[in-house]
Amino acid sequence: QVQLAESGGGSVQPGGSLRLSCIPSGDTYSRCCMGWFRQAPGKEREGIAAIFAAGGTSYTVDSMKGRFTISIDRAKNILYLDMNGLKPEDTAMYYCAANGSWPSLLKSVMTGTGPADWGQGTQVTVSS
Repeated sequence: QVQLAESGGGSVQPGGSLRLSCIPSGDTYSRCCMGWFRQAPGKEREGIAAIFAAGGTSYTVDSMKGRFTISIDRAKNILYLDMNGLKPEDTAMYYCAANGSWPSLLKSVMTGTGPADWGQGTQVTVSS
């Protein structure tokens, strides 16, 4: 099993930026792939992006492209989500997830559902 610890959330004004971080621990070698999700109050969880832990291949949901960028520092083993041009509708709890299957994680990112190891989340609030 993999434990995931997210950080970097906070309150920001519209148009602002944040960088979220996720540090995995435990059986990380069994998880090839990691992703970011979010869930706003009263709404279903939605996927944002996924990336191979070894780097290289990544996928970002179309609606998130241009503002959200997923990346991974392989040396430090830290997953990032850079968020720019934040809007009030981006307010949500943001979660990172790990999965041992790229097709499975992709499906989860596309649908917002599916099996994975989950972190506790970090809150992002965008308001003026």
